Amino acid sequence: MSTSDEFSIANSDAALCRRRKTRILATLGPGSSSHDMIRKLFIAGVDVFRLNMSHGEHSDKAELVDRIRAVEREFGRPIAILVDLQGPKLRIGKFADGPITLTEGAEFRLDLDPAAGNSDRVQLPHKEIFAALEPGTDLLLDDGKIRLTVTACDGASARCKVRVGGPLSDRKGVNVPGVVLPLAAMTEKDRRDLSFMASQDIDWFALSFVQRPDDIAEAKKLVAGRAAVMAKIEKPAAVKALDGILELADGVMVARGDLGVEEPLEKVPGIQKHIIRTARRMGKPVVVATQMLESMINAPVPTRAEVSDVATAVGDGADAIMLSAESAVGDYPVEAVRVMDRVAHQVETDPSYLATYERRTALNTTAEDAISSSAKAVAETVGAVTIVTYTTSGTTAIRASRQRPNIPVLTLTPNMSVARKLALVWGLHTVKTKDVESFEHMIAKAKRMALRHELASGGDRIVITAGVPFGTPGATNVLHIAWVTGDELDDYDESVDA
Repeated sequence: MSTSDEFSIANSDAALCRRRKTRILATLGPGSSSHDMIRKLFIAGVDVFRLNMSHGEHSDKAELVDRIRAVEREFGRPIAILVDLQGPKLRIGKFADGPITLTEGAEFRLDLDPAAGNSDRVQLPHKEIFAALEPGTDLLLDDGKIRLTVTACDGASARCKVRVGGPLSDRKGVNVPGVVLPLAAMTEKDRRDLSFMASQDIDWFALSFVQRPDDIAEAKKLVAGRAAVMAKIEKPAAVKALDGILELADGVMVARGDLGVEEPLEKVPGIQKHIIRTARRMGKPVVVATQMLESMINAPVPTRAEVSDVATAVGDGADAIMLSAESAVGDYPVEAVRVMDRVAHQVETDPSYLATYERRTALNTTAEDAISSSAKAVAETVGAVTIVTYTTSGTTAIRASRQRPNIPVLTLTPNMSVARKLALVWGLHTVKTKDVESFEHMIAKAKRMALRHELASGGDRIVITAGVPFGTPGATNVLHIAWVTGDELDDYDESVDA
């Protein structure tokens, strides 16, 4: 392997073809930042590594990127890197004499005064919030543990009544459910982080505090095609504007942490299902995140409820499931990945799982979607073992994934950035390889690569989709059935495809 773009398949173990179709994201942090641990996590089943920009310096993140790319070169498999931007953090100020206790029914004021707070008031250093408040607005403090209702407000303060009291200490977070705040999703810190990380060979940016489609448009303008943009859905306003947000975003994350603060907890499972259904209908990858195996931060095994939560996300059709603190600071990061891997594989092998998708999968009225849908049907009819897709932009492969076929999808692309981006997408085994120049070359390479990656054997049929003329993004217009003899690798020179 002379460069990061030249991958060889030394043996079947190095190929690491995930038989599990749902992808796994793992957050890197103090407990998982070494090269050795990143390597172990990848072997255990991680497809995408998340870098959280809320913590650490740019130099730390650059070192993590280098370590991930070293593992990528070692195993010859594209690995995606997702950078999670912090977004605006709304917090109260500090108290003069330590924590206070708010009593139900008491009066309490939030204002712009930087003086240390007391039992009557505390600073809320966000002028924009006061502009959006009105009597009757609810404010949630400390992840929803404290609930206040605004009784009077102006441009510099809000007088509130305590609805749910309790202890309150310095710098606790503030949520304003049901209100579209006049705040941009990206802070100056986010802009600096984006500018630096976009130069570090990463694949996805996750945008926090999304409220409206314009937030995605701004982020995509700054990213300028250097990576894909994922919308984190964590505010009720974003749920209401979901279709418009997904029109612009490249993917979506169900960020259940803040979503569970701003929405009643009992609504979150239904919102999760709604987001997944909408994303799949629109052909956008969807990630389910937050507290999936929370107990494994300190325990070697999860609770039964957590296993059920992971299984539900897989069953709902998520492209990927994510570990946060479990892998970033937990005591059992590798074990947590293995649990996710086993649970996802078990769900996917349940006969009812794919039968559900037979009923759910919608079809857009385009020729490209018709080809992708037909590829799945033809594969089932002729007993093909693999669908092979050629793609330059990733669009063809995502269409194939959207149909949820019950066989592997081998995706061939000449673009390493596309191969990495697709590591997040359900069911795709993506390989960076030279582009094809003719129809005959396309068929020969598809059979060869299916054999090399152990997705077909002699005597098997495969189904191939591509766009002609070759190299035209999104133009899927060819469907072909090919018979693999098993002799395609005789006297084969690997450099032909590298």
